[in-house]
Amino acid sequence: MVEALIENGWVRFPIDTSVLDWVRAVTPLAIQRINDPEEQRQWLQCEGTWFVGVDTLPNDADGAIPGADPLGGAAYEATLALYGTLPLHRAQISVIYPGYPRPRDGESDSAFRYRLKRDAAHVDGLLAVGDDRRRMLKERHAYILGLPLTTCSADASPLVVWEGSHRIMRAAFEGALGHLPEADWAEVDLTDIYQTARREVFDTCTRVAVPARPGEAYLVHRHALHGVAPWGEGAEAPPEGRIIVYFRPELPSRSAGWLTLP
Repeated sequence: MVEALIENGWVRFPIDTSVLDWVRAVTPLAIQRINDPEEQRQWLQCEGTWFVGVDTLPNDADGAIPGADPLGGAAYEATLALYGTLPLHRAQISVIYPGYPRPRDGESDSAFRYRLKRDAAHVDGLLAVGDDRRRMLKERHAYILGLPLTTCSADASPLVVWEGSHRIMRAAFEGALGHLPEADWAEVDLTDIYQTARREVFDTCTRVAVPARPGEAYLVHRHALHGVAPWGEGAEAPPEGRIIVYFRPELPSRSAGWLTLP
């Protein structure tokens, strides 16, 4: 499975009883947090069709919540083998509802078209900075671990990944950053090389939808171009929506591992 992550930029793990136990314990708390008015005020976007939910789940550094064991399973164990033990942040609870996408507040027409036609495809950690929204590496995630909480049809806004895109993106980032001290990376404007590499990905890589069920898990390479598909016509999900918990732990500050690790 680790080999598939390195080769393709993503891998889905089959249902694991320890993951399923964790999901069953976490889901009631996740739904409670999603329905919290303050959380909704901050995170309900795209005209009510996307709850972004960054840092919303109050788990501890090993993924545990009161009454639940720490996170386990083959997918998480694979991250330990590849990247070592990194403290888990409060997880993102990402929820998609029927009708996604709608325009996000402040989103330009071109940005909304990109969300609609290109799944808002992006590489995590490259944030839009300043009035000109220049892309800079402000967060150095080690990996993306997705853990579905609700059972939905495959066309209920699944994650999408451009298979093999992590190799194209890594090469572009190495060219821009590899010769510089790690401490300087966060101030380098990566916009142009990022957009050029992204166009190459769209031209040469296969777009793969990655639906998953509770108890399954998927890993996405930190350099992989990925996004969220529009809600399919006739897609099915429970009233709570399509809920996925994401962990994206960051590497140590100013770590060169963002470029050099598998």
